Amino acid sequence: QVQLVESGGGLVQPGGSLELSCAASGDIFSMDVMAWYRQSSGKGRELVARIGCGGKEVYGDSVKGRFTISRDGAKHMVFLQMSSLTPEDTAVYYCYVEMGSCLGSAYFEYWGPGTQITVSS
Repeated sequence: QVQLVESGGGLVQPGGSLELSCAASGDIFSMDVMAWYRQSSGKGRELVARIGCGGKEVYGDSVKGRFTISRDGAKHMVFLQMSSLTPEDTAVYYCYVEMGSCLGSAYFEYWGPGTQITVSS
């Protein structure tokens, strides 16, 4: 089984920047897709950013141009660099990993426990 642990959350002022990291450990046979999702109070979980097969990056409409996802495959880590933060970015951010999805068949998926980001003055 794979475990994910997020770090880097906390309080930041509007307009500020913050970087999240996620470390994967356990029985890792591939690192095909790594992503960040978020969920704010009263809303459902939404995609923030994803990096997948071949390094393709996908961003949610609300964060495109402000957030950047990257990964270090050797270290089994994924990062999210956030800038120009607004109160609307306040949410619990979750790390997500798929293993095996680049193979074109069944795959495994895992979620981290989440880390709180609060953007406020």
